[in-house]
Amino acid sequence: MDTIGFVCDPDHPAFGPVARRLTARGFEVEFFRPDGRVAPADVARLSALASGVVHPTAFAALRYADGEGIPTWNDWTAVAVLSARLVTLSALDAVGCRVPDVRFDGPHEGYVPAYRHAWEGPTTLDDTAPFYVEAVGNDGVDYRYYAVDDGRETHMRALSVRTAVADDDPLLERADVNVSLAAGVRELLDVLDARALAVDFTRDDEAFYAVRATPTPTFTRAGMDRRVADSVASLTTLGA
Repeated sequence: MDTIGFVCDPDHPAFGPVARRLTARGFEVEFFRPDGRVAPADVARLSALASGVVHPTAFAALRYADGEGIPTWNDWTAVAVLSARLVTLSALDAVGCRVPDVRFDGPHEGYVPAYRHAWEGPTTLDDTAPFYVEAVGNDGVDYRYYAVDDGRETHMRALSVRTAVADDDPLLERADVNVSLAAGVRELLDVLDARALAVDFTRDDEAFYAVRATPTPTFTRAGMDRRVADSVASLTTLGA
């Protein structure tokens, strides 16, 4: 029987529901704590491995799986690239997305402090940051694009995320997919040979900017549980 491993807690917002779907299809599912070491022997007996967190623990497990030829949902390279803010912005720029400017010469008006790696968490305005990213966007809404490759085709979903919330305003809503933005997301997915990712865009008076990307999307309110389950299952002989 195929066994799929997840580096995340069982109540992970994306992989919790996905694991239940996979169990119903006949898969064995095993979760590994994201704050502990995943033993190579545990990885070696898996049919596939996916990570729901961006953390050095997950990096080690993914790198071992890649080296042993065990299919990974997003491999070590994709996760490492999208875990580093500067590399992510460079990758988004390379696939044709407009990205904010970056400065390394200290705080400046119109720029916000940034962090090097996703697991470090965001900095505050009082922190001394390694670099500063142009503050773009002026309509109080970000646009989150999810892309999932199920082994046969790529599925895209867009949500609007209100960053300035008025009373009774829903925080997340389905949005129409902008073909131009979706093309950049799809190309990034292909370039990284990833199975899924999320890209956040924001808009000013002139254009959309791609401001961040993640290889471990939560898919909150995206309604893509079945697509994600199909994608993970397609890594195995049972799901092929």
